Amino acid sequence: MSGHGYENGRLNLPFVGICTFGKNPYVEDWDAIDADVAILGAPFDFGAQWRSGARMGPRAIREASTLFSFGHAGAYDHEDDVTYLDPTKVSIVDLGDADIIHTDTIQSHANIEYGVRKILAAGALPVVLGGDHSVNIPCINAFDDQDPIHLVQIDAHLDFVDERHGVRYGHGNPMRRAAEKPYVTGLSQIGIRNVSSTAKDGYEDARAMGSDIQSVRQMRALGVDGMLARIPAGQRYYLTIDIDAFDPSIAPGTGTPSHGGFHYYEVLELIAGLAKRGQIVGIDLVEVAPDYDHSGITAILAAQLLMNTIGRVMHARG
Repeated sequence: MSGHGYENGRLNLPFVGICTFGKNPYVEDWDAIDADVAILGAPFDFGAQWRSGARMGPRAIREASTLFSFGHAGAYDHEDDVTYLDPTKVSIVDLGDADIIHTDTIQSHANIEYGVRKILAAGALPVVLGGDHSVNIPCINAFDDQDPIHLVQIDAHLDFVDERHGVRYGHGNPMRRAAEKPYVTGLSQIGIRNVSSTAKDGYEDARAMGSDIQSVRQMRALGVDGMLARIPAGQRYYLTIDIDAFDPSIAPGTGTPSHGGFHYYEVLELIAGLAKRGQIVGIDLVEVAPDYDHSGITAILAAQLLMNTIGRVMHARG
């Protein structure tokens, strides 16, 4: 290969190659998952009540994540003096996507649940790329044979509608479906604000079913440490992140943007603290809709947040 630039291996710049998450290995055989972290795409958006397009979210997040593949050993954070995602210590694989059956919510959700179950059976951390927020329903279903979990939701919307015109598995329902599970011990719902898709009785039901609801302004008044202090310590946490928790000035690419949202560091600091407060055992990030994201910044935010979240989760595990 002399003369072709391969004497020292490939440079492998971000725009070169196949778009797996962070350019990590693709594993097609879900019975052969051998990694610390497994990425699963859930490109389903039939649960959306307004603008569709989150079905393209996993593809956009993967492409954006190539920016953070770097090609050298891990990502050094000088503020923390930690090298996160050292490939000699943390292994990540990308399983591709769950199969989605157009117009069939039940079977599409079942296919997502199947993938998450395979990840859990392999002892890996599931990280699911949505898709609309309804994909959280099959993710939580997959934990029915695991130890109990406390659900931490970072979102603009409460998503606690029980049923509306017969719809129970749309993107306005997932936190209600989770709260019904005997193995979900409580919910921390953070960032909830403005005119909501959930009526007052939904908020009352959420609190009655063990939920702590805090808006962006309420969390800022508490501070990150004050917010963390409200979350039960030493628990197993499932983390669900709706990209519309962030202000649309930095995350316009979503179906239901809501002004007055979070900025990057306050969410990262909250997640970093959560990773130390207990054990994060599952993650989904939903509602990235790239057709409304003309500069790509929403997908970049999603990829950057996930990379840093995975790094902090695995570092906290030692």
